[in-house]
Amino acid sequence: MSATMRAAVWTAADEVAQMDVPVPEVPAGWALVKVAYNGICGTDLSILHGKHPRAQAPLIMGHEMSGWVARAGATGPAEGTLVTVEPLISCGTCQACRSGSSHVCRRLGLYGIDTDGGMAEYVALPPAVLHAVPDGVDARTAVLAEPLAVAVHAVGRSGMERGDVVAVFGAGPIGILTALVARHEGAREVVITEPSVWRRDVAAALGFTVVPDGMSMAETLEPLTGGEGADTTFDSAGHPSVAVQLAATTRVHGRIVVVGVYKEPTALDLQAICFKEQSLVGVRVYTSPDVTRAIGLIAEDALDLSRFPTKAFDLSDTGAAFAAATQGQDCLKVLVTPLDGKADA
Repeated sequence: MSATMRAAVWTAADEVAQMDVPVPEVPAGWALVKVAYNGICGTDLSILHGKHPRAQAPLIMGHEMSGWVARAGATGPAEGTLVTVEPLISCGTCQACRSGSSHVCRRLGLYGIDTDGGMAEYVALPPAVLHAVPDGVDARTAVLAEPLAVAVHAVGRSGMERGDVVAVFGAGPIGILTALVARHEGAREVVITEPSVWRRDVAAALGFTVVPDGMSMAETLEPLTGGEGADTTFDSAGHPSVAVQLAATTRVHGRIVVVGVYKEPTALDLQAICFKEQSLVGVRVYTSPDVTRAIGLIAEDALDLSRFPTKAFDLSDTGAAFAAATQGQDCLKVLVTPLDGKADA
């Protein structure tokens, strides 16, 4: 193995470039992973623009990872195993960690945000964050396990019941994955609203009911629910214009789940939530069992993710990858790969 590797390094606001950097040192007991794919998410865009409160340049971004174990750790998957990564870094000592909820650690960090991640040829990781992927799953699909775990966690936290009418705000990657999981878990109908025409078309092609242009979610739900509103509502948009609609969209004793991360305090109709006795649930990342469940759904082909549009860029073309992720017009998930010949033509 060479002493250096290719990596996409964020050096300053709106500046990221491929560089040759040393292959990471592997602490005792850790594993070295040969990276296959990295997914770009909204957090990576915030880092790129210098708006993430914790990320510090220079940084190798990338927390949605798949790859193969190049050097096994003291425990965990064997050399050659295809893995996906649970990139959470918890302190282990706060109340949340002590009670088994390390995913909401008071000092939670992530690989690719608080320390170097996987937008490179190799990444060193503790074996506890590596999840083996069953045979038959390709590395490109396996990289979806991390965002899919967010959707699994959101649906699990929601208290959604079989037969529910579900409303989803936002048809980005997390919104679509949440809709897919909700349908798989027994939702009678899933209604999605999204400003992007292309993303609306994707949602419709996947068999979801889409709010037509010029109509509101509440108006679309009215004939489906007798005017009562959705049983369970997922906010995957994280936008103030959505927050003000959540209570009105949801029925009496309904459930509102905030999946998208708001960047600042946002107005919410708390009076309506009280009058309707609605439940309001927050969601942050996922638990380790959620990642395991996501991998299982992928291995079972339970969600038909072959219809989930992705586009792969070579590591040397990271600038174009970030531009595509910003535009969000021809794929739901932009991937970066250091593997020669694995980028889309």
